[in-house]
Amino acid sequence: MSNQDYVAKVEELLRHVALVIMHRGREHLGDFNITPPQFSALLTLIDAGEITMGELCGKLYLACSTVTDLIDRMEKNGYVERFRDSKDRRVIRLRVLPAGFAVYENVLKTRKAYLASILTNLEQREKDQLITSLQQLYSLMKPEE
Repeated sequence: MSNQDYVAKVEELLRHVALVIMHRGREHLGDFNITPPQFSALLTLIDAGEITMGELCGKLYLACSTVTDLIDRMEKNGYVERFRDSKDRRVIRLRVLPAGFAVYENVLKTRKAYLASILTNLEQREKDQLITSLQQLYSLMKPEE
């Protein structure tokens, strides 16, 4: 297999695995009255912490009008809140509320249960190897902080 074929296969497999896991988690979003784009915003907020609307728009690669609509609905459902920055009162920041963290935890629980059922088909040595390989790949890919 050429290096180009190898790279294409790795990219394809990673994409397919990520999509299956994401879809398994999304199957339960309706139970929490949250849409997939809103859940993506929630994940971004949890990862980034308290950020501004502009920062969230940049991280989601969406127009600010689209993100404003997402946040309006999420705020109405009690998942996030807007608040003024203590250092600059003109700046509006976003924070995840307990209900938002509960949605996140429940969806992750669903994803993990699915993944656990799949991983039972691997031997311990294969599981260890998988974790080692994924950790190595991530360490090479992760952005500098």
